[in-house]
Amino acid sequence: MTYKIRYTAEALGDFDRLSNYLVAIDVSLAERAYEAIQQAITLLETFPFSCRKASAENPLLRELIVPFGATGYVVLFRIDGNETVTVAAVRHQREDDYH
Repeated sequence: MTYKIRYTAEALGDFDRLSNYLVAIDVSLAERAYEAIQQAITLLETFPFSCRKASAENPLLRELIVPFGATGYVVLFRIDGNETVTVAAVRHQREDDYH
């Protein structure tokens, strides 16, 4: 089964925010980080249940860990039925929680 990936407005805003931060440091670094996150998200098309649960109360709310350098990113997503996965937020691992 293949899931369609959707993004909330907040998640798209997170991409912009993260990219703007890195572009100020190094454009190439920003591009590599974006690519790493997008590549990792492709896993959700086929194996969204392989990611860790983000909430004990909601087994369909999950987190994808994206390694990047010495740290990485965390993608919060929910499984919406049998066809869709919705990316709700993207954070650097050192940022405040998004729950």
